[in-house]
Amino acid sequence: MRYVRYLCIAVFAVALIAVALANRSMVSLKILPNEVSGFFALNPELRMPLFVVILGSIIAGLLIGFVWEWIREYGQRAEAARQAREMRRLEREVARLKGEKHKGQDEVLALLDQAS
Repeated sequence: MRYVRYLCIAVFAVALIAVALANRSMVSLKILPNEVSGFFALNPELRMPLFVVILGSIIAGLLIGFVWEWIREYGQRAEAARQAREMRRLEREVARLKGEKHKGQDEVLALLDQAS
């Protein structure tokens, strides 16, 4: 199974290198369109290789998706934490009630009753 994972990583790495080599040309990235930039009197522009733009977009999309999903699942995590607290409280109560049940009994009989 480990070799299959290494094979998948190698194939993915080769594909990324191929994309990077095929898209080495420099491109200009502008924050605002030319028509809108006239209103703000600035038009920042970055020049970088196309593969950096492609890979950066993929990474940004993954990060946004992870954060979005983490926020979306907040209710489920809160409910699981509430249930875990309730379960611990009930386990403590059961242990306390078992202790009260065997109060005043012979220790050996209490241990045998607890084991069953």
